[in-house]
Formats: sequence, C-alpha cells, structure tokens
Amino acid sequence: MRITLGAALLLTCLLGSVSGEAADIDAPAVFLSGVPLSVPATVDAAGDYTLQVGNTRHSTHADVAGALVFEDIVIAETGDVALTLQSGDKTLATGNSRVIAGWLAIVPPFLAIAIALVFHSVIPALFLGAWVGVLAAMGLSLVNIGRSMLTVFQTYVRDAVADADHAAIMLFTFMIGGMVGIVSRNGGMQGVVEHVVKWANTPRRGQIATAAMGVAIFFDDYANTLVVGNTMRRVSDALKISREKLAFIVDATAAPISCIALVTTWVGYEVGLIDAAIGQIDGFDESAYLVYLRSIGYSFYPLVMLMLVFLVAAGGRDFGPMHRAERRARTTGQLTEPGSDIAHSEDEGKQIEPIPGKPRRAINAIVPVLMLIGGVLTGLFVTGEGDTLQDIIGSADSYKALMWASIIAVVVAAGMTLVQRILTIEQTIQAWYAGIKLMLFAMIVLVLAWTLSSITEVLHTADYLVSLLGGFLPPALLPSVIFVLAALTAFATGTSWGTMGILLPIVVPLGWAILLANNMADPDHLHILYSSVACVLTGAVWGDHCSPISDTTILSSMASGCNHMDHVNTQLPYALLVGVSAILLGTLPAGFGVPWWLALLLSAGGVIAAHQLLGRPSG
Repeated sequence: MRITLGAALLLTCLLGSVSGEAADIDAPAVFLSGVPLSVPATVDAAGDYTLQVGNTRHSTHADVAGALVFEDIVIAETGDVALTLQSGDKTLATGNSRVIAGWLAIVPPFLAIAIALVFHSVIPALFLGAWVGVLAAMGLSLVNIGRSMLTVFQTYVRDAVADADHAAIMLFTFMIGGMVGIVSRNGGMQGVVEHVVKWANTPRRGQIATAAMGVAIFFDDYANTLVVGNTMRRVSDALKISREKLAFIVDATAAPISCIALVTTWVGYEVGLIDAAIGQIDGFDESAYLVYLRSIGYSFYPLVMLMLVFLVAAGGRDFGPMHRAERRARTTGQLTEPGSDIAHSEDEGKQIEPIPGKPRRAINAIVPVLMLIGGVLTGLFVTGEGDTLQDIIGSADSYKALMWASIIAVVVAAGMTLVQRILTIEQTIQAWYAGIKLMLFAMIVLVLAWTLSSITEVLHTADYLVSLLGGFLPPALLPSVIFVLAALTAFATGTSWGTMGILLPIVVPLGWAILLANNMADPDHLHILYSSVACVLTGAVWGDHCSPISDTTILSSMASGCNHMDHVNTQLPYALLVGVSAILLGTLPAGFGVPWWLALLLSAGGVIAAHQLLGRPSG
C-alpha cells in the first residue's frame, strides 16, 4: 500500500496527538559547581519522576502532564555531565551539560568592566567579555578559542539583532535621531532658542533661560548640548556669565533630563536594557517600560541636580572654583581663565546646523516633538487594557507605541520642512540620515550589551553572585552599592550608556535573587528593584558628569567655548554635593522603606541647605 506524503504527515500528527507530548529535558548548557540551579523538564503523564545528574538523583512529582521543574540541583565536580529523566526504571529522555567553576560566571562581565576602565572604550570591552563568556561555556581549548569568537558573532550577536523587541528599540532610536537631525537642520530648534533668549537681559535671567532651554530640549542630550551651548554662548558672553558656568548649566541639564524624561533617545536604550535584564527573572511579569517609569521616582541624582541648576541660576550664589570663575567674569569681564586653551566647537554638529538664510521657525520643532509625545501616549492607551492608568500602561505594547510615535514624528518633521521649502527632499533625507548616524555608536553598544546579557544568562551569573552576596548583603543597601559601582565605572570609562549596558543585565537579576533569598520578593519590597534600576542609570549619569573623558562633558566644554579641565574642575564640587546627598538622604532611606517622594524631599533639602551654607553671591 502506498501512502502519500500528506497522508503520512496527517497520520504522524494523529499518532502524536494520541500518544501525548513526548518527555524532554531542558538541560542547561552550563552548571556552576556548588551553585544550586533548576532544571525544567516536560513529561507526558502525571506521576513520580527522577532526574539523574551525574552521580546524584533528584525526585519530584507531576500532578498532570506537562512542565515540571527539578529544584536545587547542586553538582560539586566539574566537566561534562549526563542528565537522565526516568519514570521508575524507564528512561524517558537524556541530555548533556558542562559543569564549570562558579567564579567563571562573573569573569565575562567583570572583564568587560576592567577593560572599559583601563582602555576607556566600551565596545571592545563588551565584545571581549562576551567572547570569554562563550569560551567558558564551551570549554578552554585551542580549537574553542577560535570557535567561541565565531559563535559570539554568528549566534549571540545575530540573535540580539533578530529579536523583534530589540529591532523595535533600534528602529525607534534611529527614528528619534532622524527627527532630531531634521528639526535641527530646518532651523526649528534654533527658532525655539531664539524665542527664549529675548527674555534674558540679566545674568540671572540668562542663566535661567539657559537652564530652561536645557530642560526644553529634553529628548536628546547631544542635541541639547550642542544647540544650547552654541546658541546661549553669545547671550552669556554679553551678560558676563563665565564660560565655566555656561558649560555647567549645559552639561547638568543634558543627561539628567534625557535620563528621566518619558520620551527621549535614551528611553529606547534604557528600556531595551531593562527588558533584557528582567527577561532573566522568573515570575516577574511587569513590562520593561513600566519598570522604567517606576524607577524615575528613585532617580534622585538627576532630579536633584536639575533643581540645583535652577537654584544656582536664580539664586546668584556659587561656591568653590565656580564662585571664583563667576567673580572673575563679573568684575574683570574675563569670561575664561587667563592662559586657558579654549575648546572650540566650529566643527561639531555641522551636518545638522540650520542652513543660512532660511527661516528659523520654532513651530517646526515644537509640532514634531508634540506629535512624538502624543503618539507615544496614544499608542500606550490604544495597545493597553485595564481600568486604571497603571493597568493600561503596564499591559500596553510600549515597543509598538514608540515605533508608531517615532515614524509619525519623522514624517511630520519632514512634511513641514518640505511644504515650507526650507529644505529639498535630498537635504531633508541627508539631515535625517545625519541624525541617525549620531545614534549608530549607541546602537552598537546596545547590541553588544544584549549579547553579553544573554551570555551571562547562560552562565547563570546572577545565581553565582547571589550565592556570594545574598547571605550578607542586606537588600536595603543594594541600590546604594549599585549607584557607587555605576558611578565609578562611568567615571573611569567616560560613558553612561556603556556603563548601563554592562551593569543593568547583571544587577537587576541579582537584586531579584537577593530579594528571593531574603523572602522579600513581593510587592511591598519591589521598590528595591526599581531603585536598583534607577541607581544604574543615575550612577552612570553622575560618573559621566564628573569624568574628564565623558563625551557629553567634552561636548559641553566645546559647545560653550570653555577650557575642558576648567569645566571639569568647576562642575565637580556640584556633582559631588548632589551625588552624596542623593545616596545618603535619598537612596539609603528609600532602601529601608522610606517613600520615594519623602526621600527626594530629604535629598533636595540637604542640597538646598548645603548651597545656602557654602554659596556666596557671585555679583
């Protein structure tokens, strides 16, 4: 009897449905010696089951057919190990894994941090960390040295790019960059600035206007720095505001507002990292965007720094090297320290500067930005469900909302530019492309961060860290420790984004594991997880603020026409004041259960008191 291919497939399906789901072991690629891990399995019937792992046996009971988990499997020896799933004397499935020394699990991320610290470059640090991680999983040998490098690129990098959510984040970020390029090139952003500066006719008003512009251009720190610094420099010079003060206001409003605003070029990057981090947590079902929103209240450093900027601008009081710089500018008219080499910015951002002779209408920047914000909010409501705002946002498809809003903003910005004949189609595309190029480096960092994150998941890095720290590190202290670690890393590397990419995939699963180890993985203690996320982001911003090799610090000096080290030296005391207050009066109390809003008030109050005590009139 002859059976057609279709009939054979149908018969196979029918037999499969009759016999039930086949038993299987989801064997991990790697076990860590001495570290308890779980092994999921699938069974085709209820009953008692045994998992043989090397020389040890582990038993459990399944009430129904389907998935079951063998908990707390500890293997002492290292090397290859065989896994066998049994029901009585019957072998149902087999698998193979490798057992490696537990300390190897932390080598990849800490190697990445060390390389970034030494060489001040995050891309090779992330790639080498990923390479060493795959090599540890595969086993050290001459053959695997080459194979592991190829595997990193061919498997892990590819999977990071091919993931649908990751692709959405990359597209959203590129589109935001493209919109920034268009509204900068068509003069819209310059038009916004020119409207604001009409009000600034005293040193205090000039500083307030500069700070207000820094907050208004919230959606990108690079655009913020270049536009505000270059534009307000002419105003601040006329008002005898020192270049050091201008650089401080520009720098201290750029990254802090971009870090915590709801729709910025940072959001896609941060949400992507948070998503990769919480993806390693079993039983945690909050969306990455909701975690980001809830972390904002614990972002004490950027919130208090923004307050200090306006306090300094409106109060006319400074301390430390900044007071000397301001007194020099007011009394002698010398806007920079005599003998200082000035950083010039003529070549910065040329591709997105407004075209001479074209109108500079603020509406051309305001409308696309409003469309971007409105598009995100509308998308969240359209894709979310629930009776409360929290339920709607928590269930919404944030990736879809961000993508919708970003493409609408780009189309609106381009359409307004073309209708008014400010730019040609080719010039508009070039401006859009120039804006995208500004985001390319960040996307490379993000892809490599995703790659390293997936490898640390394979190596069970979080499980090993909790086995080391979970027993003696109080959960309440975890956010503060994370802030210091992020701050030091960003200070040494000069990149806040690179610091986020290295640390977030590690510390978030670690925080959850520590909560589990202390029986605190419940809604009453989730503030520690939100605070941990915030401390990675804000600690990275602090280090970026203080670091002389930070890109935004360098750009702030250049855009403001300030000697770079003069900018670093005058800004450092303010950043230290806010950083210390944020930790001692904000993060620490919040870790012990103080409401975030009260901790924020305490931190802000501490900075206000210190400013009044230390500050002296600048004239």
